[in-house]
Amino acid sequence: MVIVKLPLLSGPRRSLAHQFIQLPSLSLPPNYLVFLQMNMEEVTYHSETTLSLPSALLERRVRQRQSKVSVLKSKLKRGITCSGQRVRSTLTGFFPVVKWLPKYKLKEYAWGDVMSGVIVGIILVPQAIAYCLLAGVEPIYGLYTSFYANIIYFLMGTSRHVSVGIFSLMSLMVGQVVDREVFLAGFDLNEDSGPDVFNGSRDTNFTAGKLHTVELMGLQCGKECYAISIAVALTLLAGIYQVTMAVFRLGFVSVYLSAPMLDGFATGASFTILTVQAKYLLGLKIPRHQGYGTVLITWINIFANIHKTNLCDLITSAICISILVTGKEIQERYKDRLKIPLPTELVVVAGATLASHFGNLNGVYGSSVSGHIPTGFIPPQVPRFCLMSRVALDAIPLAVISFAFTVSLSEMFAKKNGYTVRPNQEMLAIGCCNIIPSFFHCFTTSAALAKTMVKDSTGCQTQVSSLISALVVLLVLLFFAPFFYALQKCVLACIIIVSLRGALRKFKDVPAKWRASQNDAIVWLVTMFATALISVELGLLIGVVFSMICIIFQTQNPKVSLLGRANDSDLYEDMEEYKNLMPPPQIQVFRFQAPLYFANKDYFLKSLYKAVGVEPFLELTQRRKAEKKAKEMSLKQAKANGDKNNGEVVIGLVKRDLEFHTMILDCSAISFIDSTGTATFKGLLKEYKDIGVSVLFATCNTSVIDTLKKGQFFGKNDKDMSSLLFPTVHTAVLYANRASAALDKSDDCGVEN
Repeated sequence: MVIVKLPLLSGPRRSLAHQFIQLPSLSLPPNYLVFLQMNMEEVTYHSETTLSLPSALLERRVRQRQSKVSVLKSKLKRGITCSGQRVRSTLTGFFPVVKWLPKYKLKEYAWGDVMSGVIVGIILVPQAIAYCLLAGVEPIYGLYTSFYANIIYFLMGTSRHVSVGIFSLMSLMVGQVVDREVFLAGFDLNEDSGPDVFNGSRDTNFTAGKLHTVELMGLQCGKECYAISIAVALTLLAGIYQVTMAVFRLGFVSVYLSAPMLDGFATGASFTILTVQAKYLLGLKIPRHQGYGTVLITWINIFANIHKTNLCDLITSAICISILVTGKEIQERYKDRLKIPLPTELVVVAGATLASHFGNLNGVYGSSVSGHIPTGFIPPQVPRFCLMSRVALDAIPLAVISFAFTVSLSEMFAKKNGYTVRPNQEMLAIGCCNIIPSFFHCFTTSAALAKTMVKDSTGCQTQVSSLISALVVLLVLLFFAPFFYALQKCVLACIIIVSLRGALRKFKDVPAKWRASQNDAIVWLVTMFATALISVELGLLIGVVFSMICIIFQTQNPKVSLLGRANDSDLYEDMEEYKNLMPPPQIQVFRFQAPLYFANKDYFLKSLYKAVGVEPFLELTQRRKAEKKAKEMSLKQAKANGDKNNGEVVIGLVKRDLEFHTMILDCSAISFIDSTGTATFKGLLKEYKDIGVSVLFATCNTSVIDTLKKGQFFGKNDKDMSSLLFPTVHTAVLYANRASAALDKSDDCGVEN
């Protein structure tokens, strides 16, 4: 802050010892004048105050930018150099575990990591099996996905608390693509295929009757095989997109996914998930609708087939939902007393599996069950490249949403626990969590909020907890997977639906969102309805586009105001918002609170004309009409009197005095302008000059100043900068008063002469 001491003349005008004007310490261009010293020249200001012109300069720093070629050469040189230190930094950059694991504090961290890892693993197993219903693949692949994703993120992630694995939204998006491609390949979506192991010797469904197969890379592939082939191709492409974005540092893409838009998208997708799973609650065998309007058409099909409801599945669903909801409510109500979360899902799965097995619910009542889940691992296989062209576009929203949720959760919990994460490394880590597992028959993964919150609340300290969770899943894969054969699909659907409670509860927050920000509430509602009623992919696109349109609309219709002065200070503010402000005499100070560019320049001009009450073109038109009318009247009078020269003096008689002689544009809220904005400023100068009004500019930032200079707004060699541009509104007001007084003085001298 620069404090400038301005000595005033003593006398009858004003008796003050000192007056101070505080100016911000700005980096301004050459010839940018500020009031650093008062000259002794006297100028009458309301016959009381003595003012003068500034005489000192505040210079901009000269920044020498390197040429693009030299910058590129230096980057290439750094990129190709190899040294021990660079190898170590690259290794720790790609694999952060190398850096933090040797510093692991066993006594402090081990208990929390083990506890959170075991608890999350117990929760993960039933969810991994359940979310395969959404993804349209067999349960074993959900367990594979959870196992590999946890290990890879343990090696590459920078967050200590994020739990990466199966996420309901990702599973839904994968399932929609899988069902579409399976349907287009000619498979019956109602068909319950038998075991179809994904390898070279058992790629065909050899069950009773002749089943439809397709040929992939020389092998016959049944429905299950084709479904997982589509899922892994989609996952590989999503991972490649994410790694490519990380390499080219395109993580900024996620900034276009606003929080209200993501919340609306998640809520709309949750309603879609609820709709898709509703048929399992009733035991109805209806195919998933392909195309737009899934929610509406699915509910129509459900009500059309409601008479086919399987009572066994309905009763089981009611019991399971009651137990799960009760467990969740107890957990939320007594979360401060309970040291660990209640394993409600595991209890329900174990109890339902035992009841289904010993009651033979599948054989007696026709209840649909999970079927055989093999133990061990299927040999890895390269994803079918011939399928990638079919799902290349579908992988883009998967990649963006997966990355956006992972980074947002990472940053949220890092801030909560006092450490930092690297967003670009997070994108690389989640990309590798998709690329590498795709060779092991896994589908798309992301960070999951519910499991991450469980990890945080159960004492998780590092990603060792993810390794423990992977070991729990491994035990199920090696020993316990076959025991889930009799688990009913309606139980899995209950687990999925109850897990959506948090997202569906956001409907209650709509009134609060509306009170806080109508714009955000509208974005939330539009995205939610588009996602639920049209499709998940289009809902995301519509949400992004609509939120951008809202931002553009806000810049096209910003707030404008006339400023007034607070008492005798140098503070100027909005006269509509603050009391006891007085406008400077015969000066209008106008503020435009948005960037000025091609899309809002018309609104800028209209609002300016309306605020100051004078539109130059109309004023000139009125003056010309008055001049013409006065000339005609004068000529008539001259003819009547025989005087031929009286009409020549009419021009001075019709000139109308305006209420202000200067207009000051406060540019403090204009963050940037384009060439159209520069042309608009030039037009203002010329138009108002024609009607005798000066236009000055105050508090422009350096970006705006540079744009104006490039557009030669200040004339050749910026010769007019000192008389047009001012660091504060008050300095512009002082200059305007002095210039007006000097002009009046010269006019008086001309009249006397």
